[in-house]
Amino acid sequence: MIDNGNMSDTAAVRRFNRFYTKQIGILRQGYLNSPYSLSEVRTLYEIAHRDRPTASAIAKNLDLDPGYLSRMLARFEKRRLIARHQESADARRSTLQLTAKGRAAFTPLERAADRSIETLLSKLAAPQRRSLIHSMNTIEHLLDPPSAASSDPYIIRTHQPGDMGWVIHRHGVLYAQEYGWDERFEAEVAEIAAHFIKHFDPKRERCWIAEKDGAIIGSIFLVRKTDRIGKLRLFLIEPSARGLGLGNRLVTECIRFARQVGYRQITLWTQSNLYAARHIYSKHEFRRVRREPHPGFGFPLMTETWELNL
Repeated sequence: MIDNGNMSDTAAVRRFNRFYTKQIGILRQGYLNSPYSLSEVRTLYEIAHRDRPTASAIAKNLDLDPGYLSRMLARFEKRRLIARHQESADARRSTLQLTAKGRAAFTPLERAADRSIETLLSKLAAPQRRSLIHSMNTIEHLLDPPSAASSDPYIIRTHQPGDMGWVIHRHGVLYAQEYGWDERFEAEVAEIAAHFIKHFDPKRERCWIAEKDGAIIGSIFLVRKTDRIGKLRLFLIEPSARGLGLGNRLVTECIRFARQVGYRQITLWTQSNLYAARHIYSKHEFRRVRREPHPGFGFPLMTETWELNL
């Protein structure tokens, strides 16, 4: 015998699915009025946002039939949208990366997707937006709770009220504990955060906040330096979150957004003793262009400027 309550729940979920697929337009022949299907756009997204993924990893992440994905990737290669990189003698271990032509094709799609969501959210007041995002996070975690083996056991979101206080506090505490920097560093972080809030340009600037199990575990900012140059700032990963790949993920998001909004270069300012951060910057092909002494935050430091041409 079928439980009427369960039938009612099933109908509610199906009604929501019909509503939401219409809202975001995934049933149209070309997703975002493009020549690509939703599966093709999602595959391009995976290649653009992951660090040289394999075809098998993409098939697993998107739950795609390997044969179907293989044919799709062959079409992308024929159009010169992607390139394969052989990382071992095993041909199955080749990794994927967007070509310059692929980035040129994908970037407008990503911009169109962002505009579509921004239009959807623009109808809501700030409290309603926060409630919506919270509800969506709840749905995601209830239907697919992160496990210890999950590759992404965290969520990344944009900033909301209260986040700047966390950014200032944790920078002050962690850099004092790990490097012995004094309160002058915390004051500098507070000035950067205050300027970001007072002069925030959502079309050209972004703050990403990472959360795990409801607690904030990291941050990164991209702010406007000039019309052509964005500046990476306030990059921090909590000690408890190190080893999850979060640092690479946040820097990847920063680079993606910079390309999307039209910056031609990202610059950043760091210190020579911040080895973990410098390793991540180097991995993403930033290059150190300048070193000079800095009075420091309690003792002298060697400051470095790094740049990435986009």
